[in-house]
Amino acid sequence: MSKPAAPLKGRAARLARLMPSTGPSTAARTPFVLLVVLLLGGGLITLLLLNSALNEGSFRLSELKRDTTELTDEQQALQRDVDSRSQPDALERRARELGMVPGGSPAFLDPDGTVRGNPTEATAPPPSPSPTPSPRASGGAAPDPDATATGASGSASPSGSAPAPADESASATAPAAESTPPPTSPGR
Repeated sequence: MSKPAAPLKGRAARLARLMPSTGPSTAARTPFVLLVVLLLGGGLITLLLLNSALNEGSFRLSELKRDTTELTDEQQALQRDVDSRSQPDALERRARELGMVPGGSPAFLDPDGTVRGNPTEATAPPPSPSPTPSPRASGGAAPDPDATATGASGSASPSGSAPAPADESASATAPAAESTPPPTSPGR
C-alpha cells in the first residue's frame, strides 16, 4: 500500500490546515472546468460562424465583380454601336434608306417676315436604272410635273431639271422672282 505522508512542519502545516485536500475541493472544480469548456466551445463555434459569413461575403463580392465586368463590356459594346451609327456617312446612308434627300441651300425668314435666300424644294436625285420596274412606278398614274417643279412658295425650281410649267404667265413671273435680290434688314 502507500506510505502515509510525512507530517508537515512550520508554515506548510499551517497552510495545510487552512486548505483541506479531501473530496470537497474536487467537487468545487467541476463547475469551473465545465464553464471553461463551454466558453472555449462557444468561442470556437463563433469563430466558425464568423469565418463562414466572411467566406460567403467573399463569394458574393467576386460574383458582383464579375457582373460589373460583364455589364461594363456590354456598355462599351453598345457605346461602340452608337458611335458607329452616329458617324456622318452612316447617318446619310440611313437617311437615304428612309427616303430623305439633301436639302440644298437654306432660306431664312427675317423677323419682319421677309425671306433671305432662295427657297427651293428638295428633290431626290434620279434613281439608278433597275432591271425590274418597281410596283409604285407601274401603278398606271402619271406623275404630275408641276408638283416637282414648284416649291412651297410657288416659285419654280432653279435646278432646271424639272419640266417647265404649261401656263405661260407662270413662267413669266418665275424668273422675275428668282432674279430679285433678297431684301436686307438695316443693321445687318
